[in-house]
Amino acid sequence: MGNTESVQTPRQSRQYKAPSEKLAIAPAPTPASADNLAEELSRLILSSKTRISSTANPISTDSLNEWETEVLADPKNRLAQAAITKGAIANVIKNPKVFQNDSVHVFSELIANEGAPITNQHSSGRCWLFASTSLLRIGIQSRLKIDEFQLSQSFLFFYDKLEKCNYFLQNLIETADYDLDSRLLTALLQDDVSDGGQWDFLINIIQKYGLVPRTVFPESFSSDNSYKIDFIISNKIREFGLNLRKAKLEQNADITTLSVLKEKYMQEIFNILTITFGSPPKPNDTFTWEYTDTYGKYHSITTTPLGFYEDIVKFDVSSYFSLIHDPRNPYDELYTVDRNNNMQGGKPLEFVNVPIDVLKQAAITAIQNDEAVFFGSDVGQFSDSLSGIMDTEAWDYQLAYNTKFNLDKADRVRLGLSQMTHAMLLTGVDIVDGKPVKWKVMNSWGTDVGDKGFFTMSDKWFDEYVYQVVTTPKFIGKKYTDIWKAKDFKVLPRWDPYGSLA
Repeated sequence: MGNTESVQTPRQSRQYKAPSEKLAIAPAPTPASADNLAEELSRLILSSKTRISSTANPISTDSLNEWETEVLADPKNRLAQAAITKGAIANVIKNPKVFQNDSVHVFSELIANEGAPITNQHSSGRCWLFASTSLLRIGIQSRLKIDEFQLSQSFLFFYDKLEKCNYFLQNLIETADYDLDSRLLTALLQDDVSDGGQWDFLINIIQKYGLVPRTVFPESFSSDNSYKIDFIISNKIREFGLNLRKAKLEQNADITTLSVLKEKYMQEIFNILTITFGSPPKPNDTFTWEYTDTYGKYHSITTTPLGFYEDIVKFDVSSYFSLIHDPRNPYDELYTVDRNNNMQGGKPLEFVNVPIDVLKQAAITAIQNDEAVFFGSDVGQFSDSLSGIMDTEAWDYQLAYNTKFNLDKADRVRLGLSQMTHAMLLTGVDIVDGKPVKWKVMNSWGTDVGDKGFFTMSDKWFDEYVYQVVTTPKFIGKKYTDIWKAKDFKVLPRWDPYGSLA
């Protein structure tokens, strides 16, 4: 393992580096083609071992005996069987070249201040709030000279839940003419008020409610352990949503009547959230924040949540937007997802679809300018929490099973095998001979995982399982900024995998 302390040593401030067009990016792997499938079919037909059968089910006593004899004829397979039947597959097939690497957590490019402490979302799905607040706190800690600091994730969580409930109920009113078992209603009901979110959701909440330090609105038991409150809220808003549908369809209630009824329901939701999480400051409520800086000097700031965001945080979240890598759809287009938001009247999801090397270049440019990068990925794929390694070559399935995973990124998404599940921060990259080879990742699972809370992601893992990078015009250049600003949306359906919430 690399020495974390030496890796995190702050460097002298650097001059702004413009996006480079010269960095060599390793090409993405070429997916399997139709020609390869045709060749395989030809080989099977010509193979003397292939049994020609007219039945749809090739499984018979004869075939089972033949298959077993063939697989166990290889002594390597017998050894693999003996090992894997007695141990966890992941432990048996670990690739020592990946896991026994003393420099795996060492990087050539790091931001000067990664922020502290490592956060912990505990048993909740709030990774997007932890990743974003970890990004936003860095400037505060640098300017105010604070060793450790956290923004209140619970404050954002409270108002996100409240707004999501209203948005859900409004959707149920507007889609009252749809059957409950329609694909749209199924999608809306499957993801009603989950803990997850997106960068654009963050913009909606912060611009309306502001931000506060964690000491002003601390964590509660249920913000750390959100299962039960999610159960309560999900049950209530479905009940309320069904009532609103019935009022519109069966009672011919007009929009004014429905709005009055919805407001009554929203007050009940507010009561539940307040009892569960406590009473957060409202956007213009005054609070006093006291802190001690690195030199032991006491400070006191009196402001409001909106004032704290504008005057203390000083990070314009609305100037940042999402790049995605979606190989199913055309690049250089702006996408959104139908009826996928956390706030009625809020800004929509905005994704500029680009090749994977564009995401990498934006991230590298940000890191070289001492700025962390919010990104979304499928964290459960080829990932080891204990070591903090995310690497497509970490486990040797071919050695154990004589087979490889051949689906490409687009087909994994189409078939429901992969989608964005988790948001984290990129704080470093290792560039060798002009190419990124691995990335430093700040997670929000506490210090007991990875390298004291940090993970290392291989560049090949980035290719396959990173779906989103949040950037700003100074790190990406005019072409993609213009696509974002044009607001010429291609609309994906509500059930599209790219509408998943991290």
